[in-house]
Amino acid sequence: MIAPPLPLHTQLLQMISGYWVSQCLHVVANLGIADRLGDGAKSCRELATLTQSDEIALYRVLRALASVGVFTETAPQVFALTPLAEYLREDAPFSMRATAIMLGSKEHYEAWSELPYSVQTGQQAFKHRYGVEIFEYFGQNPEAAAIFERSMNSFSKPETSAIVEAYDFSGFNTLVDVGGGYGEMLGTILQRTPTAAGILFDEAYVVDHCAETLNAHGIQARCQAIAGNFFEFVPSGGDAYLLKHILHDWDDQSCLKILKNCRAQLPENGKVLVFEALITPGDQPSGAKFLDINMLVMCHGGKERTEAEFNALFAQAGLQLSRIIRTKEEICIIEATISTDKNER
Repeated sequence: MIAPPLPLHTQLLQMISGYWVSQCLHVVANLGIADRLGDGAKSCRELATLTQSDEIALYRVLRALASVGVFTETAPQVFALTPLAEYLREDAPFSMRATAIMLGSKEHYEAWSELPYSVQTGQQAFKHRYGVEIFEYFGQNPEAAAIFERSMNSFSKPETSAIVEAYDFSGFNTLVDVGGGYGEMLGTILQRTPTAAGILFDEAYVVDHCAETLNAHGIQARCQAIAGNFFEFVPSGGDAYLLKHILHDWDDQSCLKILKNCRAQLPENGKVLVFEALITPGDQPSGAKFLDINMLVMCHGGKERTEAEFNALFAQAGLQLSRIIRTKEEICIIEATISTDKNER
């Protein structure tokens, strides 16, 4: 029997109280509850002992999450995994555990509480709350930076899987991953493209910790890690420059600096590959439109862009948009080449 649709006011209430769910997910992800249930159901008493938590409070959180399909109560105060809860396990193929921890952390949660400031001023709430840009904050707070990079790795896995299914990288000799984090995307692409070499480029506090990821993909012999600031330069020697979820962090002028630095190193037959979600017209459901609000809150001028906005950015950087390839995930492959229009240089 199909349940009748909820009344509209109840649907709206669920949206209004959505952060209750995300904070409960943050707590159980931090405690590693899903991992502790990996070998079977456990009682709240046992879980509370393992996590040094209050038994009754933990039960109330798990009971609430079970009501929305995350965990299931198999006996009074005994819980097991559900298909949704599997993705909270650290070792799940597309684990969301690090993302649940990151988005529920004070850096994101408190910055989002300042959304009215962003709406009223158009400025980022994160700097208003913490006094520094987010990536400067990560440079000063290694624990928060590590959580961020772990989350980006987990985000990267399903997106990169979709990217390598949709795009043929075999024609490139050297791929330069600009702002590539620990190298999850580059590692996956190189693993699938044995004839290519790679350069992983990011801030020193990031690439200093990339060895584990590159080793896991078995491509360390073909991949060089270089530290630097992409506003100042990008490494030479690539025939493809990859930018995954980089441009959405920055305003147009900052993006132009990055793109022009890539353009300066690009050979005549080279390509810049931007991997971003695209804002599309209409009212259809769109994760990109909410990710866009996250960029408003967290980053200096950050935003998701439309095809027209990418066209304009590329033109100012001496590039031209050659094609957009959609993937089975929301992320798109936006391919740019050197512009043939001298007026765009």
